[in-house]
Amino acid sequence: MRPPASPLLCALALAISLTGCAGLPDQRLANEALKNGDTATAERNYRQLADLGYSEAQVGLADIQVETRDPAKLKEAEATYRAAAEISPRAQSRLGRLLAAKPDASEAERQEAEALLKKAFANGEGNTLIPLAMLYLQYPQSFPRINAQQQIDQWRSAGYPEAGLAQVLLYRTQNTYDQHLDDVERICKAALTSTDICYVELATVYQKRAQPEQQAALLEQLKSAHQRGAVPASRVDSVARVLADRSLGQTDEKTAQALLEDIAPQNPASWVSLAQLLYDFPELGDSDQLMGYIDKGRAAEQPRAELLLGRLYYEGKTLPADAKKAESHLLAAASAGEISAHYYLGQLYRRGYLGEVEPQKAVDHLLQAARGGQLSADYALAQLFSEGHGIRQDPVNAWVFAQLAQANASEQSTTLAGELDAQLSPEQKAAAQRLLEQERAARGAIGPGPNALALQAVQAPDEEQGEDSL
Repeated sequence: MRPPASPLLCALALAISLTGCAGLPDQRLANEALKNGDTATAERNYRQLADLGYSEAQVGLADIQVETRDPAKLKEAEATYRAAAEISPRAQSRLGRLLAAKPDASEAERQEAEALLKKAFANGEGNTLIPLAMLYLQYPQSFPRINAQQQIDQWRSAGYPEAGLAQVLLYRTQNTYDQHLDDVERICKAALTSTDICYVELATVYQKRAQPEQQAALLEQLKSAHQRGAVPASRVDSVARVLADRSLGQTDEKTAQALLEDIAPQNPASWVSLAQLLYDFPELGDSDQLMGYIDKGRAAEQPRAELLLGRLYYEGKTLPADAKKAESHLLAAASAGEISAHYYLGQLYRRGYLGEVEPQKAVDHLLQAARGGQLSADYALAQLFSEGHGIRQDPVNAWVFAQLAQANASEQSTTLAGELDAQLSPEQKAAAQRLLEQERAARGAIGPGPNALALQAVQAPDEEQGEDSL
């Protein structure tokens, strides 16, 4: 929505349209720059227009802030969306999506997220049903009257395109994805042209089924869509990472490498994906190539590059072990929102790699990692409280985290859980059970970590930004 235009402003606008003026902010230019990965130009123009009160520019600016995943930027994005939400349904949708995915959202914020998403949906905004479904799945205690499956069934019966993707999200969060691969394929084939996250889902299905011919056909379709500008490079990156994921079946790391090398010059995050690929598959390149990719990622201020470099110094394989350097890079990654960085920091402090055990720092970082979905962090916490290195042994807390670690059970974690269970008295067991329920409630029901569709609920681009410009 534009601010009221005076006759003088109208005359000035006419003069500009005839003579041109490169110094004025331009929303069309910002939109095109964002499409082409030039976030600096996009942000500069959006910010100038946002300061003048243009709601669509405020949304564009906040979208860029969300993409950084930097906690400080996320707070700025929330404030920016709020500034536009009174008059912009798109801002209402974006704010609702951000609050729905906010890990430390209050009860009031969850209710606000539901109200905003419903209002935006009623105003015709897309990308609202998936975050609504995510909200209902993650916080059932906040919406006791909503049965997520029944709600999704109603949406599907009404023919809403997003409803199928909400169903896929439910399969993922309830760990029934593998039992419904046929339905996921059917849903995403139908939605592929309108929702590019489905490239990731279909690639996952074909990887799990070991169907290389279908996968190859999908990749050709993906590359063609990317060349036409119909699919962003970030989505190609996501598909490449599926191909290299050992947990999904037989990997195709060479194809993943080719996809990433093609898009990295335009999508700086892909330099880090390439570095991670070489870390996971050393036969694809040498250590100099790996470090070159990391350097390019760091030059582009990619937090994942700091995370990977911190891990290299922590592990002491590709690079000589250096706990101080590891801490420095991991802290930089953690401050930018990389959850895994908290896990490695917790391990540094728990194991005393910096000279002495620092139990409180270890607990703080490991708990943040566990609540953010890092699968190994609960076991590390159980070890910390059960071993008592630098901290008083606490079998009750150890039992709680050992139970939580069973979501990613290993032989060691199962053995530890059994040993701790045998140690507790009935009174301790009752107290531990209450703590376990509290911790599970604090984390919500969506399970570990944001999956592709959950992240899409916040970051999915809507239809092209409005064409208003000065």
